[in-house]
Formats: sequence, structure tokens, C-alpha cells
Amino acid sequence: MNTVSVLDEQDQRRLLVLARRALEARVRRQPSPEPARGGTLDAPWSAFVTIHNRGELRGCLGRLDTQAPLGETIAQLAASVSDSDPRFFPVSFLELPDIDIEISVLTPEREIRSIEEIEIGRHGLIVELGANRGLLLPQVATEQRWNRDTFVSQACLKAWLPHDAWREGARLFVFEAQVFGELDFAGRAGAAGAGLV
Repeated sequence: MNTVSVLDEQDQRRLLVLARRALEARVRRQPSPEPARGGTLDAPWSAFVTIHNRGELRGCLGRLDTQAPLGETIAQLAASVSDSDPRFFPVSFLELPDIDIEISVLTPEREIRSIEEIEIGRHGLIVELGANRGLLLPQVATEQRWNRDTFVSQACLKAWLPHDAWREGARLFVFEAQVFGELDFAGRAGAAGAGLV
């Protein structure tokens, strides 16, 4: 699934440790950690942070603007995802041992003219019409076992548009993502990122 490689393994580990510390600090009402810095982490990249509780989605937030350094973006998203995804109640400190974190670092989006250009498992998708915009990460289609048509329809619904809005003038954009998570590095990071450093 990871068709792009923005970050090496060391930077992935650093971001996951930072995300874990930021998430736990927010849940425990403690000061936020300093963002990780240096090299690629100082570059502006769009990103998403997704959290799961025992395999079930527990929150997902992202930023598509590319003004802030990646380290800062990840710290902010990891803190916010604990209590700002409107689909979920805030994460409680009792849940922390069961939460795992996944980070998606996105390539710039590009507009496509046909859904035939979408490759399931490789491309994430943005549907846009007027002020409505919906985004699905590349891994969503794979995890849900969606075909291309279902993927596009679900992105339309996420944008609060009719499922076939892509046939009625909605614009389509694709992007790729480097996706990595705590479970990729031998289990949960723990409060201080144990096992990742």
C-alpha cells in the first residue's frame, strides 16, 4: 500500500513517539510535547492521524494545507484527534492502553478526469463540489474491500453530496500516502513511546 516513501524508518518512529506523547498529554490534561524537528520533519507535508481502539476506528483528523512543518502538524493532529473528531466521544485515559496510532503523510493532490485513473490501494480520493469536500485515505478502500465505484460513491457521501455527484460535475482529485503505525513497529508505543526508540 505504501507506494510513496517520504520518511525513513527513523523519522517514522520519531513521529509515532511524538504522536503518542501528544495524544496522551491531551487526554491527561498535561502540557503538549515539543514537536519533533530536523530534516524531513521540518518540511511542510499534508498528513492525517488515525486512532483505533482494539482495531475499531476511534478518530481520524488531518490537514491538507502544507504551511506548517510535518512535526508540528503531527503533534497538533495527534492531540486534537483525542477529542475533536465530531463522530466520537473524547478518548478517556482508561482507553489509552488500547489505542494505537497510525499516521498518513500525503503527496500533493492532482485532479483526474475519469474514475478509471483511480487505483484502489494506491490512491486516496477527494471529491469537491462548491463548498463541499470529502476525503478518503488510500487504506480505507482496501480495508473496506471497496471497488472503484463504491470508493468514489463513499467519498461523495462523505462530502455530503449525492453518491453519484461525480457524474454531475463534482471534481475528483487523487493523492498517495505513506502510511505507518505503531502496530508496524512491534506493538503499541506506550506512554513514553517504549518499543519505538
